[in-house]
Amino acid sequence: MQALKIVKHLTLAAILAGGLAACGILPEKVDETASWSTNKLYAEAKDSFDSGDYTKAAKYYEMLEGRDPFGQHAQQAQINAAYSYYKDNDSAQALTSVDRFIKLHPDSPSIDYAYYLKGLINFNDDLGLFGRFSGQDLSERDPKALRDAYDSFKYLVEHYPNSKYAPDAALRMRYAVNAMAAHEVHAAEYYYRRGAYLAAVNRAQTALKDYDQAPANEDALGIMIRSYDALGMTQLRDDAKRVMAATYPKSDYLTLGYRRKNPDKSWWQLWK
Repeated sequence: MQALKIVKHLTLAAILAGGLAACGILPEKVDETASWSTNKLYAEAKDSFDSGDYTKAAKYYEMLEGRDPFGQHAQQAQINAAYSYYKDNDSAQALTSVDRFIKLHPDSPSIDYAYYLKGLINFNDDLGLFGRFSGQDLSERDPKALRDAYDSFKYLVEHYPNSKYAPDAALRMRYAVNAMAAHEVHAAEYYYRRGAYLAAVNRAQTALKDYDQAPANEDALGIMIRSYDALGMTQLRDDAKRVMAATYPKSDYLTLGYRRKNPDKSWWQLWK
């Protein structure tokens, strides 16, 4: 009986609260920024940004842009909002914000940074911390984010070669190329192991064609040699071996028919 009385009291309280809210008696949530000047809003946003509270920083920067889209802080607010979303792991909103900045301010002194940030957003969205997906089958991953990251870094390096962000962008481009080549090679290996030798050859050829000089291409040639051998295409197999000998004269594929594991090397490593 006591439990039943408690339930009745709780139900009544909920009904009364709903009725009071409907009548406008309960106070609505107050917008603490309503009376702030744009300078104060920017200062609060910057304080949140500098202290690492990126959720609040993004909120304040977006509010500032909405209130004063042509003010003195508008451009900085837009790019800082994009970075805040990026740090807050909201890649979709970060890309939306940085794309808006690039579209609205193509002549901004910060435009090189905007392209760098766009590359970083896609780069980390797909690659992130290496250990986060080190055990994942790469053939199941969509390389679109890698390609988008590469395109942004490439635009930065080509159009703003003197930018302080260009050297790091160039390194990340090489990383992306290696990762995309590894994606194709891993898919080729996947097909080879399932007996789909022509499909394996096609994916290996894609790596060789699209990602010239990527370290993963040694494995691409190795898969082609094994696949042509399995298909009985001895002339094509021997052609692939000649290319391997010319390009990778010390390759294990030439002596062992396979590549020994090297624990010191991983597909994601940059090459010089």
